[in-house]
Amino acid sequence: MFGILKRGLAVALFSVTLAACQVIPDGGRPTTTGPVDVPTDVPSDTILPTDDGRHRVALLVPLSGANGEVGQSIANATTMALLDTNAENLRITTYDTSADAGVAATRAITDGNALILGPLGRESVAQVLAHARPAGIPLITFSNDTGVAARDVFVMGHVPEQSITRTVQFAVSQGARRFAALVPNGEYGQRAAAALQRAVTAAGAQFVASETYDRGNTSIVSAAGRLSEAGGFDTVLIGDGARLAAMAAGELKEAGESLPSIIGPELWSGETALTRNPSMRGAWFSAVSDARYRQFVGSYEARFGNQPYRLATLGYDAVLLTLRIARDWEPGDRFPTNELSDEGGFLGLDGPFRFSRDGVGERAFEVREVGEGTISVVDPAPRQF
Repeated sequence: MFGILKRGLAVALFSVTLAACQVIPDGGRPTTTGPVDVPTDVPSDTILPTDDGRHRVALLVPLSGANGEVGQSIANATTMALLDTNAENLRITTYDTSADAGVAATRAITDGNALILGPLGRESVAQVLAHARPAGIPLITFSNDTGVAARDVFVMGHVPEQSITRTVQFAVSQGARRFAALVPNGEYGQRAAAALQRAVTAAGAQFVASETYDRGNTSIVSAAGRLSEAGGFDTVLIGDGARLAAMAAGELKEAGESLPSIIGPELWSGETALTRNPSMRGAWFSAVSDARYRQFVGSYEARFGNQPYRLATLGYDAVLLTLRIARDWEPGDRFPTNELSDEGGFLGLDGPFRFSRDGVGERAFEVREVGEGTISVVDPAPRQF
C-alpha cells in the first residue's frame, strides 16, 4: 500500500470490558467482552444478542500476524471512543481478518451489521467488498490508498498524496519554483512522484528532474549524487523514511546551506532522528496535527497500560463519525452514506476531515520544519474546511 504501517510507539493490549464491544477471533465465533443476555439453552459464543435498539457495526481488523498489533490498537481505540462518549445506540463487534478477510466479512454480514469499519490494508478491501457490496453494506476503510475508494468505500486513512500536495503549496509560498524527486522504485515511489508532479503543476511551478533507487541499501546515496550533478532544481522531494532521507540529504547539499530545500512525506512524522542530521535542517513535511493525539495517548495508556500505534486514532474517529451519522440513522435502515459527503466535514482526534463524492477522505495537514534537535510547526493545519 502507499504508506507504511508505523507504530512510532509500543503495542497495546485489549483489556477493557465493554458489553457493546465484541471480538470475533479468526473470523469465527463471537466472544463477548462483557455480560449479555442470551437464552440459557444456547451457548453465548455462538450468537449475537438480540439488540434491536442499537445499530450494529462491524470492525474488521487483523488481530494476529504481521499487522495484528496495529489492528488490536485500533480495536482498543474504538472501545475508548464508546466509553468516552457513553454511546448507547451502537453495538460494535470486532472480526479478525488475519486468516481470511472474506470469511470475516461474511460473518459480519450474517450477524446483521449494517456498516463495516475497516479493513486495514488495501489488499483486504476487495475481499471484504466482494461480500459487502451485494449486501448493500458500505465500508469505511482504514487504508490510505485512494485507489480503493468508491461510492460505497470511504478511505479514512491519511492519504500521502495529500501530504505531499500540502508541502508543495507551502514550499511555493516560500519561493520554491523548480522541483525534483528522489523516490524508491515500486508503487510507493511512482505514486509519490506523480503526486509531486500534479501538485507542482497546480501551483504554477516546474517539475524538472527525478531519480529512483532500490530500497534497502545505499543506492539512494548514488541516486542523490546523480540528481545533484544534474542540478537545475531548488527543491527536492525525498520520498522515503527518516534514515534513508538523512543519508540522501548529505549528497544533495552541504550542512548549513539553504538550497536545495528538502521536502518529505508524512512518513517523517514522529521521526526525531531527522533533527540529528545537519543536512536536514530546514526540511519541510506535512502531517495531521498531534495536538489532540497527545491527550489521546495519555488516556489510552491509563486504560490499557501501553502506548498506541499512531493509526489507532482512525478507530476512535471512526466511532465519532458513526455516532454523528447515527443521529439521523433509524435502526433497521441502511447506513446513510450520503451523510458522509458533508462539505463542512467532521472533527476528530486528527483534526477536520471530510469525504468527497468518490469516497476519498480529505484531511487538514500542518507543515512542520526540521530544526536542530526540534521539529516545529511552521504552518498550522486549518481548523475547518
